Amino acid sequence: MNRAEYNNGRTVADVLVDMKEELREFVETRLTMLKTELQDKLQTLKIALPLAVVGVVLLGTAYLLFTLAAVGLVAAFLPDSPYRWCFAFLAIAALWTGLGGIAAYLAKYEFAMKEMMPRKTIEVLKQDKLWIQAEMKTQV
Repeated sequence: MNRAEYNNGRTVADVLVDMKEELREFVETRLTMLKTELQDKLQTLKIALPLAVVGVVLLGTAYLLFTLAAVGLVAAFLPDSPYRWCFAFLAIAALWTGLGGIAAYLAKYEFAMKEMMPRKTIEVLKQDKLWIQAEMKTQV
């Protein structure tokens, strides 16, 4: 019997080739899982990010309109100045605040529904780590 052979008739080179192939399959599987999970997260971002932008823009507009309304209200108490246009600013500001709040809530809801971390891949890698550690303990 050759010194490079084991009891089962396989050489060290055969075992190393098998290990290399298994490692390649292992890495490919994990990378495929990560890629799939990240694509799912990207879909969530495609929905929630525009809603968040709309929410920020509308709330920014509401802030500006409330500021203009406050200026208009002050101007309404000055002599010889009509205050009708102040209520128009307030009504539009309330409308933008409502729409911006709805958009921000929907964006928050989308983010809350799907976490952005690739949890499944991380969990599988943790289980793989525990399995490798257990295998190392049994080999020693």
